[in-house]
Amino acid sequence: MGGAVFKKKNIPLFAMISPVTAWLIVLIAIPLVYILAISFCSTNADHNIAFHFTLKNYIRLFDPTILGIYSNSLIVSILSTAFCILLAYPFAYVLAKTTPFKKTLMMIFLMLPFWTNSLIRLYSWRTLLGKNGYINEFLVYIGLIDAPLEMMFTRGAVILGMVYTLLPFMVLPIHTAIDKLDTSLIEASKDLGANFWQTFKNVILPLTAPGIFAGSIMVFIPSLGFFFVSDLMGGGNNQIIGNLISRQFKESYNWPFGATLSIMLIVLTIVCVRLYTKSGGKLDELGNI
Repeated sequence: MGGAVFKKKNIPLFAMISPVTAWLIVLIAIPLVYILAISFCSTNADHNIAFHFTLKNYIRLFDPTILGIYSNSLIVSILSTAFCILLAYPFAYVLAKTTPFKKTLMMIFLMLPFWTNSLIRLYSWRTLLGKNGYINEFLVYIGLIDAPLEMMFTRGAVILGMVYTLLPFMVLPIHTAIDKLDTSLIEASKDLGANFWQTFKNVILPLTAPGIFAGSIMVFIPSLGFFFVSDLMGGGNNQIIGNLISRQFKESYNWPFGATLSIMLIVLTIVCVRLYTKSGGKLDELGNI
């Protein structure tokens, strides 16, 4: 009797959970298992998947060309993350300390670019930075340079595109961390004779470090896979992991190797999230940003 009552009480709960569970299994779990499975396969002469076990895709990851792309990806991602931190922290600090009206206004300006397509916004940078763009024309006009500079299709242009696209993902977690600061600790630091920089280094920065780490994850991981930024701003001259994965599926039709690269990117994501949780962060904090 008790078991029957328990089952009846849990029917509404199971009814709510079941659709979500089915959604996760069909659209996330099964595709991931399929990607993992074909990463151990090869292709035949017709570029179709040949389902026989092989490790050659994982061995190919150590090819110098592939390692070069991984190295470039890490450099772009690390620099993009660093620039995002340098730009986002002062903005997030002012955002957390300003009046509610100014905070709303600043938040609108921060999120306003998301109302338009990211590709359109990146094309606007090409208009500004191109050899015949407004910036080069202005520099030539004022006599600062004699000939247009090559600002597009460089690593710097790719990093600029990454920072421009991902900056809000750094601002929001840092703002959340600063907004939760206990102001009494800051006041105590000032009462003990510490100046602003001492207070920032010894009190504010350590307490907001989880927000910086959370923002770093949310910038670092996407910047490895945002191949459209590299395509538009780098012109194919600065390949990242995302470009390599896209090319395997769309051009080379080597799905098993593309799946292998995708698995490695997933592993890297898991490692970064694990490092975040080890440092004291919480997974729900990433989800609530």
